Amino acid sequence: MNPVKIMECVPNFSEGRDPEKVKEIAAAVAAVSGVSLLDYSWDHDHNRSVITFLGEAEYVYEAALAAGNKALELIDLKCHEGVHPRVGAIDVVPFVPLEGAEMSDAVACAHRFGRTFAAGHGVPVFFYGEAAKNEANRELPNIRRGGLPGLIKRLRAGECQPDEGPNVCPDRSGAVAVGARMPLIAYNINLDSSDVGLAVRIAGRIRESSGGLPCVRALGLLLKTRNLAQVSTSLTNFQVTSLRKVFEGVKNEADLAGVDILESELIGLAPRAALDEETAAYIHLTGFSAQRLIETHLPMR
Repeated sequence: MNPVKIMECVPNFSEGRDPEKVKEIAAAVAAVSGVSLLDYSWDHDHNRSVITFLGEAEYVYEAALAAGNKALELIDLKCHEGVHPRVGAIDVVPFVPLEGAEMSDAVACAHRFGRTFAAGHGVPVFFYGEAAKNEANRELPNIRRGGLPGLIKRLRAGECQPDEGPNVCPDRSGAVAVGARMPLIAYNINLDSSDVGLAVRIAGRIRESSGGLPCVRALGLLLKTRNLAQVSTSLTNFQVTSLRKVFEGVKNEADLAGVDILESELIGLAPRAALDEETAAYIHLTGFSAQRLIETHLPMR
C-alpha cells in the first residue's frame, strides 16, 4: 500500500478588490473532492489574495489547476493596480510537502502543474525554489524584479527564458511563477504611522538581501485605505529567524523613529512550531487561533 502524501498549496492571485471573484476562485478549490480549503483572504491595497488548501498530492494538483483556470476567467491584469509586486494574474503557485511527502514530490507536482498550465493557457511559466530549473530563478524576487514590466523587458532582451510556455506574456494574464518550497510564513507589521519612507527604510535594514536578518524578505508599503505604513515580510525559514525576531527587528527600528507598532497580521497559515498564543500576543498579532496552524488541519492517523 502506497503511503499517503499530504501536500499544501498556497497560490497568490492578483485580485484583492472584488471579494466575489476571490470567493469564486476559492469555491473552485473547494469543489475538488479530497481537498481541504483552509483559508482565503484578500487585501485592497495589495490588490492580492491568498488561498491555502491541502490534501493528497493528486487532489492538490487538480485543485491548483481548477483555481488557476477560474482565476484566468475572472482576472484581467490590464486593469490591475496594487502596491505588491506581481508578474501575473496567477502570480505564484507554491507546492509544500507536508505529512508523508518529500520535497521531490512537491517538485514533481510543480513541474506537472507548470507544464499543464502553460500548454492549456499559453502563458509563460517560471519554476522557482526547489523546482527551479534555472539557478537564476531559484529566488522568487529575481523573477518578480521590476514586476510584469520588468519581466517583459528581460524577455524581449533575451535575458531570460520561461521554463514552459511562450516567450511572450499575454496582456490579460501575464506570467506564472510555480515553485516547491518548505512552509513560508507571510507576516505583515503595521506601523502606527503613515510614514512609508520609514517602512521602506526598516524593510531595507531587516531583509537578508540588504545584510539584515537571514531568511527574511521585506518590503515597505503604504496602505492607502488605512493611511498606514506597513512592513510586509516573508520568513523563508522560521527556524533560522523567528516571528519574534522579525517583530523585534521592526520594533527596534520603529522605536528609534519614535513610532509604535499598531498590529501585525499573518497571511495564510503557519507551522505550530513557529507560533503559539504567547508569541501571538508578543508580536501584536490579530486574529490568532488554532485554525491558523497547519497541523490543526492535517488528517488524524
